[in-house]
This record gives sequence, structure tokens and C-alpha cells, in this order.
Amino acid sequence: MKLTYRPRWRSWLVAATLAGCGQIAPLPQAQEPSADTACALDGMLLQDYAGAKGQIRYADGKTDYFCDVMELLGAMLAPEQHRSANAQYVQDMGAADWQHPQGNWIAARDAVYVVGSRARGSMGPTIVPFARQTDAASFAKRDGGQVLRFADIRASMLSASRAAAAHADMAH
Repeated sequence: MKLTYRPRWRSWLVAATLAGCGQIAPLPQAQEPSADTACALDGMLLQDYAGAKGQIRYADGKTDYFCDVMELLGAMLAPEQHRSANAQYVQDMGAADWQHPQGNWIAARDAVYVVGSRARGSMGPTIVPFARQTDAASFAKRDGGQVLRFADIRASMLSASRAAAAHADMAH
């Protein structure tokens, strides 16, 4: 019987390589926009407007910023969205200052939203994101609206919110 010597490091290398295949790369962190960061849709400067902002971090390393959560949600829910996004973020308005929001970025798909409130963002009526259900419920009690999870938001809600606000503005 002939014994064959196999170095142990080969087995360890194969095991380590296979173990690494099952790991998922961490999502890119949200980036704080600079003072001159403009909205990807309309070129408006983010810092000029109150309310929660949004951002999409793409697989190619680029980031699109949105001056209003309604714009971000519209981009996320659009069937024609073809670019590969790694992560989407909104600001937690339970922690951020409405007039000058900074930081407090949370995953858009994990947020709880208040839809149909009296809150106004850069483009008029907006949808307000929160990290905690209790913060969203308190906001809705104070400013109106319905508390929904991301999975319950439909693109039709975005256009319906804008249409309802336009109708209310014409009535005055």
C-alpha cells in the first residue's frame, strides 16, 4: 500500500474559498450629500428644501439623490428602472430635523411611511419615512395620514397624492 502525502494547507484553502462564496458583500452605506448636491430628477439643490431626502446607491458606485421621498419612491417603483441598485435610503424623520435634515439614513425598504399627511416636501405633499412604527403613528395622529410599510406603497399612491394636493390648492 502506497501512502500519498497531501499538504493540509490545500484542504484549508479549498474550504476557505468555498466558505467565502456563500458570503454576501455588505451593502454600501448611505452618503451624506454635500451643500451643492442636486436632485437627480430635477436639479434642485437638496439643502434648499425641508423634509426627508432619499438616495439610491448603484452597483457601479454612483449615487443618485432625491430632494423628496416621493421622487425616490417613484424611481424605486418604476417598472422601467433598469440600473442595478445596491441600496436605497431615506431619512428617519423621527430623528432628523424637518427643516434641515441631515444624517439619520435608514434603508428605504425597511422604513415605515406616513402617506396622506399634511406634510409638505420640496414638491408639495410628500410621504414621510420613519425607522420606528411608534414614531410614524405619533406623526400620523398629529398631522394626519396612514401608516404603511414599503411593501404596501404603490406607484398609484404617488400620483394620487399629487393630484389630491393640486385639487386642494385650486379650491383655495
